[in-house]
Amino acid sequence: MRGLVLALALGLAGAAQAEEVSLASGAVLRGLDKVNGKTTDLDLRNGTSVAYERLVVSLGECRYPEGNISGDAYAFVIIREADKAETLFSGWMIASAPALNALDHARYDVWVTRCKTE
Repeated sequence: MRGLVLALALGLAGAAQAEEVSLASGAVLRGLDKVNGKTTDLDLRNGTSVAYERLVVSLGECRYPEGNISGDAYAFVIIREADKAETLFSGWMIASAPALNALDHARYDVWVTRCKTE
């Protein structure tokens, strides 16, 4: 199953490389606390980090299809626990397919929803 997910992710990455992309100034990510069901939007600029519950979420950059800001966003995200140096997640998240490359955490889910240009 993991091989299938990797193959799909590589296929999407190949398709994304074939199209022209624009670099956004930041991204909006959404966090879900699975214990209480509360969602929180995380507004980040490229190269910044934000504390979310017990996690620290860092955004490398967000990209979107050239001339289509509402198109499929993909962002490079690093997530770690606030009190630990160990990285829980490091990689590209794709807005239209959040399950392809997701944070694996017992309590929290984090995914990219869109890029920002302001």
